[in-house]
Amino acid sequence: MESTTTLPTAIDKSSHDTAIVVPGADPLEVSYEQLAADILELQRKLADLGIKRADAVSIAIPNSYEFIVAFLAASTQRAIAAPLNPAYKQDEFEFYIDDLASSLCLVPKGQYESNSPAVRAARKYNAAIAECYRKGSRIYLDVKEKGKLEQAEKPCPILVAEPEDVALVLHTSGTTGRPKAVPLSHRNLTRTMKNIQETYELTRKDRTMLVMPLFHVHGLLAGFLAPLRARGSVVVPDRFSAGQFWKDFVACKANWWTAVPTIHQILLRSPTPSPIPDIRFIRSCSSPLSPKVFHDLEKTYNAPVLEAYAMTEAAHQMTSNPLPHKGKRQPGSVGTGQGVEIKILDEAGEELAQGKEGEVCIKGENVTKGYLNNPKANKEAFTASGFFRTGDQGKKDGDGYVILTGRIKELINRGGEKISPIELDNLLATNPKLSEAVSFAIPSELYGQEIGVAVVQKSGQHVTEKEIIEYVANKSASFKKPSRVWILEDIPKTATGKTQRRKVAETLLAKDTKAKL
Repeated sequence: MESTTTLPTAIDKSSHDTAIVVPGADPLEVSYEQLAADILELQRKLADLGIKRADAVSIAIPNSYEFIVAFLAASTQRAIAAPLNPAYKQDEFEFYIDDLASSLCLVPKGQYESNSPAVRAARKYNAAIAECYRKGSRIYLDVKEKGKLEQAEKPCPILVAEPEDVALVLHTSGTTGRPKAVPLSHRNLTRTMKNIQETYELTRKDRTMLVMPLFHVHGLLAGFLAPLRARGSVVVPDRFSAGQFWKDFVACKANWWTAVPTIHQILLRSPTPSPIPDIRFIRSCSSPLSPKVFHDLEKTYNAPVLEAYAMTEAAHQMTSNPLPHKGKRQPGSVGTGQGVEIKILDEAGEELAQGKEGEVCIKGENVTKGYLNNPKANKEAFTASGFFRTGDQGKKDGDGYVILTGRIKELINRGGEKISPIELDNLLATNPKLSEAVSFAIPSELYGQEIGVAVVQKSGQHVTEKEIIEYVANKSASFKKPSRVWILEDIPKTATGKTQRRKVAETLLAKDTKAKL
């Protein structure tokens, strides 16, 4: 049997079964055979342009068939696919394109002429710029600027991906404020695809409704790649729309979806379809799912809800609750290890007794070997025995189910979007009217957590909450925008002059609670 440790070998090339369904005004249905042909055609175009092994290809394209083909063509050519949020501002695009020294930036049709933020950022760092778009069922690559590829050896031969090639790089926010680059090999990705397929017993009869963005590991692995390994199919709208979700779900004959709790809550607040379609299961991941939402989902949609636990560094999934016939579903727990070894360790890296709280640590073939160009982070992230430290605090119950009890790291988890508070502190520090700023997580019924900010004005200056929110919104992606701002005379510090985020947050939230009483 052919090895399935690279993306090209893990996805069927000859089946006439449907692989991709694109709903909407310009609908499309693509078989596995056609998908393979489209990938090869775009791979040839990338090779002709000079893209070779380890070249980074930034993909600033929304969920679409062209994103899918571009991602798979780049990784098949032994290049590094680097998906980026199309909503980023220019400064954010600049950081990611510069950090990977991207050779090429792919954008949607029309963005070159409009001189979009991604185009401006790519030009600044001399990356080639090409519009990637679909006409009918064909994918086109319109090269606008060759940048550093002007000097590349052309044409490059068509290459064959190998298991240890880096197929994907995603950045994850860190407690240092500088996003860390996570390289994921073909072996990492295909192992997660296998784990997810086995966890949910995915087959060619399954069709998922993709609601998560493909520039996130959740959407890319659980919502897209894993179903393809099972020879199932994926419905790919250009974005999540609560008003359109059920129309597409029913019309395209989907039978499951995976999403963050925020999306599940939005669907629960939207009109329920009648009759309820046949839903095999609902998966929830990337942020804690409250027991209330769990029960509401099961009751409303008459389907089992399976909460999972994942990280970018693990190529997504680490644990999950099982399908009903395989075991219990436990609200408030993220389930058991799925193809990975899970241990609860103390600070010294020693395993703790059952029921004791410590750091959740993992080991498996899906886990990255380390961050790019970041030896300090790698030293901190792995134990001497090779376990990856997740930064999450948790414990195991008597049945081995993992229960998360808090975060050791200080990241803000807004509906699955991980946001570094120090990154926001640094951004606010550029405001000429502020002398101090500290960012932190505040509870949110809809998102799990949202962003709170405490600031101190410079002497003689005056700012409003609205000004601070708009300042952040104008310089970063919308999900980093604060939902609450406290304007203080000073920010409490320790005796050594350090600011403790959690204590600042607890103090301010406690005052709010007291004021309401």
